[in-house]
Formats: sequence, structure tokens, C-alpha cells
Amino acid sequence: MTEAAGVGIYERMRTRWPHSLQRTKIHQKVQTMNTTIRSARPSDAAQILDIYGWYVENTAISFEYEIPSPGEFTARIEKTLLRFPYLVIEENGKILGYTYAGPFKARAAYDWDCEMSIYIDRCEHGRGLGRRLYLALEEELKKMGIQNLYACISFPETEDAYLTRDSFHFHKHMGYSLAGTYHKCGFKFGRWYDMVWMEKIIGKHEEEPRRVAAWKA
Repeated sequence: MTEAAGVGIYERMRTRWPHSLQRTKIHQKVQTMNTTIRSARPSDAAQILDIYGWYVENTAISFEYEIPSPGEFTARIEKTLLRFPYLVIEENGKILGYTYAGPFKARAAYDWDCEMSIYIDRCEHGRGLGRRLYLALEEELKKMGIQNLYACISFPETEDAYLTRDSFHFHKHMGYSLAGTYHKCGFKFGRWYDMVWMEKIIGKHEEEPRRVAAWKA
């Protein structure tokens, strides 16, 4: 899952989300306490892969079985940045989480839609980082002309040691609604998992929408 095909996060909904978020242009950076949201760079790949690799090896949030190589992961970041935002949140030079958008489908009629992904360092849950990253990403996508956001989320019939429903509840809290369920479509750690699609509408869907622009950091 994830990368070009989904979203994952393991952030507990017991977190008390901040009531406000200072929003500024990404190239000017978003400052909140000691953390900064900025565009990812290919040179960030090692730190980002450290975050993602844990989810691959220890959870069913990602449906990948093997951790991508540093070269492959760097290439993924570079490919995303050709068209979409890829943001990180860092503190004193350490990346604590990341989020990015990708194409929903390849056909031209889907150009106004995108798919969302987000991961937070497993040791940094409970700080509201996921919310702040998603809000920042959403603002950049609105500027591009994106209308619909989609999240593809692994979902357990019964929560277990590898997967909870936290991601589903996080997205619901962020304004996403359930669009559909694929039943027992992913097999990992000797068990079957469902996958749910969630949707958030952020555009007005004009009769003559402007073309979506490629993102510029």
C-alpha cells in the first residue's frame, strides 16, 4: 500500500488537537513552536526512510513487505516532487514526520483528484504533528486547483498487534468520509486485512475548472 497507493498513520485519537494553526507559504516555512514544515528534498531520503521502514517491518499500515532501498526511496521522492507537494516536519534538524500527495488515477479526467499519504515517527505520536502536516499539504493542493482528496487505508475487522483503526479515525477527524471498502484484499503477517477508501472534497467543482498546475516549492 502507501507510496502511489495509499495513506498510513498510527497517531492516537486521544491527542488533543491544537485549536489553531499558523499558516504561511511553504517556501517561507511554517513555524510552530520548535518545529518547521518545509518541502522535502531528495537528501532527506535517509531520515524519511527510517520513519517509513519501521511501519513496513512492524505494521500492516503499509502493505509493502520489504523496506525499499535508499536509491529507490530517493527516486520516489524525486518523482513526487515533479508534480506534487512532499512535506516534512522537523525539529532541530530531525525529521519527525512527512506527507505527500500523488495521482489518484492516470487518466486525464482524474487530474483534479489526488491521493494522500502521511507517516509520523513512531516516537512522536500525540503532538498533533499529523494534523499540522495534513493542513499544510491541503493548503498547497488547493492552490494547485485540486478538488478531491482520497486516502486508501488498511483496516482491520478486529484490531490486532499490527493494525488498529487509528488512521481511519484520524482521517474522519480531518473531514474525510468513507467512500468504500475492499474486503480482505491485503495479506500480511499471516492474516487478511480490508482496505477502505476515504474522501474529502476541497474544491467547488466549477463547470469550467482551471487546469491543475504542477506544484512549485
